[in-house]
Amino acid sequence: MTLVAGIDSSTQSTKIVVCDAADGTVLRQASAPHPPGTEVDPNAWWEAYLKAAENGLLEGVSALSLAGQQHGMVALDDVGEVVRPALLWNDVRSAAAARDLIAELGGRQAWTQAVQVSPVASLTITKLRWLAEHEPAHAARTRSIALPHDWLTQRLLTTTALVTDRGDASGTGYWSSATGAYREDLLRLAFGRSLELPTVMAPDQPAGHTPDGLLVAAGTGDNMGAALGLDLCPGDIVVSLGTSGTAFAVHDQPTSDASGTVAGFADATGRFLPLVATLNAARVLTATATLLGADLAGLDDLVGRAKAHSGLVFLPYLDGERTPNLPDAHGSLTGLTRDNMTPEQLARAAVEGMLCGLVDAVEALTGQGVPLRRLFLIGGAARSTAVQALAPALFGVPVVVPEPQEYVALGAAAQASWALAGERPGWLARPARMLEPLAADLAAAGEIRSGYRQARDRVVQQG
Repeated sequence: MTLVAGIDSSTQSTKIVVCDAADGTVLRQASAPHPPGTEVDPNAWWEAYLKAAENGLLEGVSALSLAGQQHGMVALDDVGEVVRPALLWNDVRSAAAARDLIAELGGRQAWTQAVQVSPVASLTITKLRWLAEHEPAHAARTRSIALPHDWLTQRLLTTTALVTDRGDASGTGYWSSATGAYREDLLRLAFGRSLELPTVMAPDQPAGHTPDGLLVAAGTGDNMGAALGLDLCPGDIVVSLGTSGTAFAVHDQPTSDASGTVAGFADATGRFLPLVATLNAARVLTATATLLGADLAGLDDLVGRAKAHSGLVFLPYLDGERTPNLPDAHGSLTGLTRDNMTPEQLARAAVEGMLCGLVDAVEALTGQGVPLRRLFLIGGAARSTAVQALAPALFGVPVVVPEPQEYVALGAAAQASWALAGERPGWLARPARMLEPLAADLAAAGEIRSGYRQARDRVVQQG
């Protein structure tokens, strides 16, 4: 049996799965946590990887690959040492830099035509501008720039060379998925000078070997890894409910959304991955559960005992928001009455609000010509019975809930198998449940979405 491993280095933890390269069966797995915060010493990711790989987890493995959280900025000096803690995708201190960059190039459309994305605080390019403006001493020391997955792949290879892939590079703001090339002019616009950048590798191209002889694939971003792990086809849209919320799809053509809502990313197969991201997803549920003195199972129970939609609207911008682009926004409750001011209705409103933000994301994708035939629901919050009960009606289509798996890590393992064998693996399909919207729920869903959009539009108008 040939074994391959996939590593998911996410915001919150490192997860490793070891699979049979022939059919993708998961044989063993482990995880280790990351420190909290929006800036982190990258060495903490490496230590988490070593912890997760303890006790012979990788014994017998022939190849591995790593999918990492997108956008994070790892600044390196002329000998490859980390200059400062990495700024993660959910660090919004570069929001003003994003606005400045949009104006300097002539608007969002100019950016989406150039690199298929428009600057928001999440993107690496805005963090580079923030570094140049706010930490000039650190900026002066910086010679190269890496994403989290690039830096970790370098550590696996014990080399000074940086490599990346199309998928992760497409989330920087200075690489074009349409042309397959860096836009170093935009990098200089943001940072004031050129930097050394990772070599962009093909999806099936090996990056090298570890000192122990394991083949290392190019790696990719976490959303691209999930798409590969789910074996998506055109017509499939995924809603992922993790720390952030994302809606994405495999597409045959690059997209360029002039509004900047849909990021025109590349995927990990040579195609494209249009994506819409929100900052607030699963943590909306955990924060609401904590407020109500419950755990997530208790939150599900509260929602199960709630009445139908009561007019209470929860706008879930607890950490600011990326879509719509409101980095300084806060969450809010509107429509409170004596009748609906109960734990049950608040719990339901929190689930409704989180999902409505992703309904908007799916509609933005279909507005760019992305077909929708199946909607997949994945991520930690997808396991919630309340989410599963409300999602089909709010999205208005049947919802496929694959069995709980570490799909980002599975995608990385599939990429490792591809690089090892020279052909993309045809792994067995994972079991899944199909959830159909009920007619009664569909009638209420329109009212829920309408109330959410009115609350959203008021906040957008206020800026």
